[in-house]
Amino acid sequence: MKVDERCDVYSFGVLTMEIFMGRYPDDLTSCLPSSSSASTSTLVANDNHQILLKDVIDQRLSPPTRQVAKDVVSNTKLAFACLNGNPQLRPTMRQVAQALTHQSLPLPNPFSIIKLGELWDYKVCSG
Repeated sequence: MKVDERCDVYSFGVLTMEIFMGRYPDDLTSCLPSSSSASTSTLVANDNHQILLKDVIDQRLSPPTRQVAKDVVSNTKLAFACLNGNPQLRPTMRQVAQALTHQSLPLPNPFSIIKLGELWDYKVCSG
């Protein structure tokens, strides 16, 4: 394994999900696709990606609403980009920092029905 800044990006993704989940996300990271060749249809068909985001978030916390829900969704997408199994496809920390400063996008669906598969977006930091 080549150690470079993309390893730090992976760690950022793990830490972000650990904060949201309230525990180490080992079971979650093991079910994520490992390359950009995974199509959206494959993700939707995969049972692991039918899991609702609200069911992954730490259940000790109140469900997020409004802006907090948008931020959770945006940051989960960012964390998933950082967890890409192919280090060359991960964003750089500069791209992560830029993404964190941008305003959260509107939710594609109500927070309560957003599935993990909807959040796996390799292009979240591109542009």
